[in-house]
Amino acid sequence: MVAEALIDRWGLSRSKEKYRGLISEGRTGPGGPRVFLLRPLTYMNESGKSAGPVLGSKKVPLDRVIVVHDEIDLPFGDVRTRLGGGLAGHNGLKSLKAGFGSPDFWRVRVGVDRPDSTDPDRVAGYVLGRFSEPKDQVEALISEAATETERLIEKLNATEPGEEEN
Repeated sequence: MVAEALIDRWGLSRSKEKYRGLISEGRTGPGGPRVFLLRPLTYMNESGKSAGPVLGSKKVPLDRVIVVHDEIDLPFGDVRTRLGGGLAGHNGLKSLKAGFGSPDFWRVRVGVDRPDSTDPDRVAGYVLGRFSEPKDQVEALISEAATETERLIEKLNATEPGEEEN
């Protein structure tokens, strides 16, 4: 949903099926940085098989990759960014680490909260199911995650690839 919001905001090209996913490309706005936005068509726990080949084909430095993902360890509505870090049992992140060869990519972590159970099947059903929160709260979360992604792109665009950030 966040990817679709960004495609709309930026007026990106119509998505093409490639790299086992849907890819859109263009600029974030007039004179803005060039972006490639990939929505893998694989299962979430195999997303690295889609994203890894894009990294190599488009020659994108790993420190310029931004992954937007759900995060059950954050309360619903929290949106946080970070570079690298642990995988916290997130199978999609594990697959991306394998596809990229490293966990050192940027993440926009979108808080969806945790279900009342630790049963893996219930947790999977929770994150793959529909939101139970009111529609306006879900839309606000998507908008905030898209805005945070844009902020991160602006921050990264202000530095050279590989340059350390203070």
